[in-house]
Formats: sequence, structure tokens, C-alpha cells
Amino acid sequence: MQETFFTSKEAAEIAGCTLRQLQYWRERGVIVPVISDTGTGRSIYYSKSNLLELAAMSYWLSVGLSFDIASTTLKKLKDQEPELFTSGKGKRFMLLSQAQERSPLGVPKVSLELVEFDKKKAIASLEQGQPVIPVWLDIIYQQLAEKLGK
Repeated sequence: MQETFFTSKEAAEIAGCTLRQLQYWRERGVIVPVISDTGTGRSIYYSKSNLLELAAMSYWLSVGLSFDIASTTLKKLKDQEPELFTSGKGKRFMLLSQAQERSPLGVPKVSLELVEFDKKKAIASLEQGQPVIPVWLDIIYQQLAEKLGK
């Protein structure tokens, strides 16, 4: 079966981001589309797995995550669970705050740990006053499938 590819304009519309965001993410190496050389220049196409990456980035940025956190989360997911972006099945994860040593000014440094979603861990973190950021790829998959009409 032949894979379907999408132009930048189509990908932006489906994923809910702007063409400028696509370009920026491509330039930063966050999302790497298929680029083919044609006789008249370069054509850029996005695969279905790229659409999931784009939709995830777009969603995370829309709920207030910084670009650095969103792109780091995407990279961790692609490294830890590469099949997630090709399987058509989503999974639920969460970002948990992990306090580390203090900076020279006495401000605690915080990092976010990506773990599979666990309701008990999430509640325990919230009870300790720590943020829990949902990373629910199953919901993003579902929304993407609806937009693609499948």
C-alpha cells in the first residue's frame, strides 16, 4: 500500500499550526519531513507520522508549554517509543516535575520527567503541589483521524 503524503499547506491545516511554525520546526530539526528534489527545486511533504508530531507540538504549545519543553518531549517520545508515531495507536504519558539542586541564586532548578500515565502517581504529584502535564497521544491520534476522515 502506498503511503499518503501532505504538502506543507495541507499539513498545517490538518495539524492546526501555521506555515511559519512548520518552517521553524523543520529548520530546528524538531520535525523532519520528506524533502524531494524536483527539476524546479525542492518539494516538501509530510507523512502521516509527521502529522502526529505536528499535531502534538501544536497542542502542547496551545496549552502553554514552551517550545523547548514541547520539542524535548517530542524527541524523548520518538527515542523511547518510536512505534507510537507509525502504529496508529496512541498511548498516554505525563510530564512530572522533578526538583533538582538550587541555582547560585537559590532558585530550585526543575526538570520534567516523561513517564507513562499513572493515575496514582499523578494524584500524588498534585497533592504535593507539583504540576502534572498530560501527554495523551491517543486523544491527538483520535482528533487527527477525525480530520483525515477515517
